[in-house]
Parts: sequence; structure tokens; C-alpha cells
Amino acid sequence: MAKTTPYAKSSWDTLHNNGPFPLKTLYVTELAGSANMFSKYDRYNDAALEIQRLIREAADRNEGFRPYGSSWSLSHIAHQKDNMHYNGFMSIHIPIPPALTHENSSYANENLFFFECGNTIKRISEVLGSHGKSLKTSGASNGQTIAGCISTGVHGSALNVGSVQDYVVGINLIVGDKPTDIVYLERHTKPALNDDFAKKIHATVIRNDHLFNAALVGLGAFGFIHGVVIEAEDRFLLKRYVKKIKKETALALADTMDFENSTFKIDGEVDENGKPLRPYHYKVFINPYTNEDEYVIEIMYKKPYAIPYPDPFPVIKTSLYKDLIYLLIKLSEKFPKSIPWFIKQLRKTILPEVNEETLGTLYETFWDAPYQGPAFACSVGIHHKDSSKAYKVLEKMTQDEGPIPGIFAMRFVKQTEATLGFTKFPITCMLEIDGVLWEKSRKIMSLTEYSRRMIEVLQENNIPFTIHWGKNSDWKFPNLATHMFGDKVTEWKKYRNGLLSTEMQQVFSNGFLEDVNLNTPNDTNDDDLIVSL
Repeated sequence: MAKTTPYAKSSWDTLHNNGPFPLKTLYVTELAGSANMFSKYDRYNDAALEIQRLIREAADRNEGFRPYGSSWSLSHIAHQKDNMHYNGFMSIHIPIPPALTHENSSYANENLFFFECGNTIKRISEVLGSHGKSLKTSGASNGQTIAGCISTGVHGSALNVGSVQDYVVGINLIVGDKPTDIVYLERHTKPALNDDFAKKIHATVIRNDHLFNAALVGLGAFGFIHGVVIEAEDRFLLKRYVKKIKKETALALADTMDFENSTFKIDGEVDENGKPLRPYHYKVFINPYTNEDEYVIEIMYKKPYAIPYPDPFPVIKTSLYKDLIYLLIKLSEKFPKSIPWFIKQLRKTILPEVNEETLGTLYETFWDAPYQGPAFACSVGIHHKDSSKAYKVLEKMTQDEGPIPGIFAMRFVKQTEATLGFTKFPITCMLEIDGVLWEKSRKIMSLTEYSRRMIEVLQENNIPFTIHWGKNSDWKFPNLATHMFGDKVTEWKKYRNGLLSTEMQQVFSNGFLEDVNLNTPNDTNDDDLIVSL
């Protein structure tokens, strides 16, 4: 039997010390051992009953309940002041046999895998690798859990793939303590698994595109994500280059995404006519405090998997450009623990000359994040055509009203179908500023003040935007969610209200949802919204 240990707590914090936040009880559930319960499905279902017991206990106390994984988010989206559940030991994984594939599935059966919520991106990549498969994309590192990734919309920088949630094809949710409160969601236009699979996890099937897309980036508000079905692909290699190019060229590529006709070209990365190839990944690093005529870019091209290939780890492990926050933390360690002093260093040319090249799998390229500790990250999503315009207005604000201890980067991601997915534009430029946490002083505004000014400046310049749900921002900014998503907010709320009872809407709420005005318990649940279509 699954065993849960409760821990009386007074506070909880994120991995990057963006709290602490108040907490009453932390729960940690460990699954039944395989020696005592051999079937993975039996162990999975046993855990579901345990989670339902915890949900009922919280509801009876009129308290909230929220699961979390790796504490990776820098916002307070994962926090719940009453009860939090650590999912890290819930790590069952099951390949999908042909007998469980839906008769109308358009997915290759060998690419479908079922993962429990606590599996990290790293572990999933290892499991898929043993089958000769790979994730389609990941974030900049691999420590997040799969449930946390899709709840917040973790993105990579894959121009033709999208974010992590965009290769999820099925979601198993626990939405209450009743037997009928275990549900399995799919899109009705793209079914993946048949009803026999749902029976194995004791779930009620709902195939409904609109409900699925609403729950896909559900912000933890659609219930307990117990497991997901993902579509993997054959293992591939990424040829990675880190170079400096003219900033005009870098920004022109950002605004146009026209790699074929760009003056930027890498030997060997051209088509039969000598035209530059479209990359798998494109990222631009920008220091707002210098006036250099070149920017550092990271660019990757997808290659067929073939062995042997050179070991990429010696370069990846030491690359300052692997993770922007890590770069800044390592730089700050060289200076006195004084933010003004660190900012002074940013006014110098801190980004070193580079000409890195690696060849490796997705798992090897986006490897372990080597840092923990105080860090901030603000990230806005904009239409790629507004990339340089948005950067210039935010750079001016940072220079005029700052300074703050961070530098910018741009990443580019294919559009998501998730209702409240922040990568909502045809190609979304994720314009982010990452750095070292600081305390407000007479000379330096607070992080909340800075993130508020980001919102105001984008609005003043009529630049449509979204904000990464898992990053720092002024989440209490008036009408923020509606400004970003318009009528999609009402749609998302309706499907949440249709799926969850009024009682469970309150159980699965938290301060973050209240801050962004997405928590609206409603006792007029519309069951017609959530029927299978």
C-alpha cells in the first residue's frame, strides 16, 4: 500500500529561494513496493486512492491541497498555504502496448508512453533513450517534473515543435474523492488510447478538445495530475553552435525568422542551393548595459541519430551559455556580495568570446542545471515580429529606471494549442531577463516594481504579450490575465467549473490563482461542456 508521511511545517520555498511562503502541512507519498504489488497499474491505482484520501481530508477541513514536483517555478504558482504534496516519489512509467492504442489513433504506437506525475524530464529522457526514443523538446534543463512542466507551460526553443505540453496526448486527473472523480482526458479529434487503457487506471474517459486544451496548461487548478501520455519520437542529435554575430543580423532573424535569406550562414548548415537551413533552436543573449555591436547566439540544427559521435559533455559541462542564470551566478561569485558592485561589472563586456560546437542528443544538450540558490527570471511572450521593438523598449526602461542585476535573452517557440498557454503567437519570442536576486534599496527598485514596469511599458507601446506562468512578475497587476488572453480566460474558467465541483474548485485553488483572478468557484457547473465529443 502507498504510504504518506505528513510533516508539520511553517514555510516552504522554491528551488531558487523566491519565498519563503507559509505552509501548514507537507505530505510525501511513497508507492507500494514492487515486491509487494508487482503490477505497475496496481501500484498506480493504489496511489490514486491515497491521493483521493488526502484530498477528502483537506476538503473536510475546508483547506486547500496542491501537489508540486521540483519547486522549479520562480513564481508562487506551486504554493498552497494549507497542504502541499511532494510528487517526487510517484515515478511509474509504462510503454503503451498496441492493444491499448485507439483504433482511430494517428500516433505511432511505439511513440506513446505513460508517465506518472513525479517523473522528471531527466528520468523520462533516460527511459525513452532505452527504447531508442527522445522527447521532442525540453526546457533549458531537465530537473522539472512532467506534471509541473505542463501545468506552467515550460518551453524550450524549438521552432517547429512547441512547448512540453504540446506533445502530451492524454491526461489522467484526480478531481475529487469519488470513484467517478478519476478521469482520463484526450482530444476528440486526435484520440490516442482506447477505453481499455482508461479501465486499467480506473478512469472515466472524456474526449473533448476544448476541455483538454483548457486542462493542458491548467496552473494546478484542474485537479491532481496523476499521469500523462506523451508522444515521443525517434532519437536524434543536435549540432549546437555558440557564436557572436552582428546584433542587426541577430535581431533581423528574430523579427523575420527568415533564416533562408539571411546573411548569417554556418558552413555545412546549408541546403543544396547554399541557402542557410532553418534551425531547430535559436537563442540570443543580450547585455542591456553595454553597447557592443555583436550579440552571442546559440543555434542548433537537428541531425539523424548515428553513433559514434564525440562526447558532448566536456563542453556542455563547462559552457557558460548553457544556462543564463547559471552564467550570472558564476560571474557574481567572482565579485563581492554587493549587487551595486555586480551591476557595475555588467557594464563591462562580461560575455566571453566563444566559438563552441557540440553534437549530442536532446538529453545531453539540455543537461543538468548545476545551480541552486537565489535567482530571478522574468519572461514575457511576444509575437516574434515584435521581438526587437519589445526588447528596445524594455532595454530603455531597464537603463533609465534600473539598473537591475540581470541580462536578457530571446528564445523562439512554436504556437501552443493550450487555452492559457503563454506561447500563443504563431511563433512566440520568449524575451526573458534573468539574474541574481536582490533587495530593494534607495538606488534599486524591487523585483515586483521592475516586473510591473515591464507590463506597463509593453502596454504603453501597444505590444501584445503574455507572461511565463512559472516566472517572476507582478501577478496582482489589474486585469492581467484578461489583458493577455481575452475571452480565453472565460473559456478556461467555464471548463474548470464544468469539470470540478464547487468544493473541489476551492480545494485546488491557491493564492496565485486569486492574484490573477482565475479562481472563481461556481456552483452552476455545466456538465454539457465536458462531455465527450
